[in-house]
Amino acid sequence: MNDKLPITVKELRAMIGLHVVYQGNQGTIIEVLEDGPSLVLNTTGTASIQRNLHGHPTRVSPHTSTVRVLSENGTALHKEFLDMDLAE
Repeated sequence: MNDKLPITVKELRAMIGLHVVYQGNQGTIIEVLEDGPSLVLNTTGTASIQRNLHGHPTRVSPHTSTVRVLSENGTALHKEFLDMDLAE
């Protein structure tokens, strides 16, 4: 990684387990993807229907969202990351 990055992957990993509000939904940071980097959120209150290979619904699972951390050029924080708030 570059020294000019505004946040490191190590700092992002320290955020795992934090409760946040993202796009009006409460969620928890569950993973950090180094490629990007991005945060993976498990959003509470919403669920997704998982389908099998044939397209038939099989179960309801928690909804996850991916939030990009850095801007397109990688030198600033992404707007989606900055819009995320810590939950109370």
